[in-house]
Amino acid sequence: EQLVESEGGLVQAGGSLNLSCTASGFVADFDDYVMGWFRQTSGKEREGVSCISWSGASTHYADSVKGRFTVSRDNTLNTLYLQMDSLKPEDTAMYYCATGVPWWNGYCPALGDYNSWGQGTQVTVSS
Repeated sequence: EQLVESEGGLVQAGGSLNLSCTASGFVADFDDYVMGWFRQTSGKEREGVSCISWSGASTHYADSVKGRFTVSRDNTLNTLYLQMDSLKPEDTAMYYCATGVPWWNGYCPALGDYNSWGQGTQVTVSS
């Protein structure tokens, strides 16, 4: 089981970046799982950014990214996306995708509910 994230990058404040996360080797189907994006900076706990239901019909966002980030998924390609617009320096972090949650109750699962994680990709926003 593997989640592979696309390369992040360096972008100026106000710019955009699109991350992807492709799953492979899972026994269950890709659309059996809720998926999420998290981020972490040095010395801080990993925080939830967004999550998306099995079909993609329902999404949730942290207040800090609401209106700027968009999560989506293509179940035919086993791929999760995070479109990040109007980036700010405080968005600088290592970004992780996660999966493995088979249930959806209308809210983003907690960090500990996910059992598979990507390797992380660095996003740096310069001011």
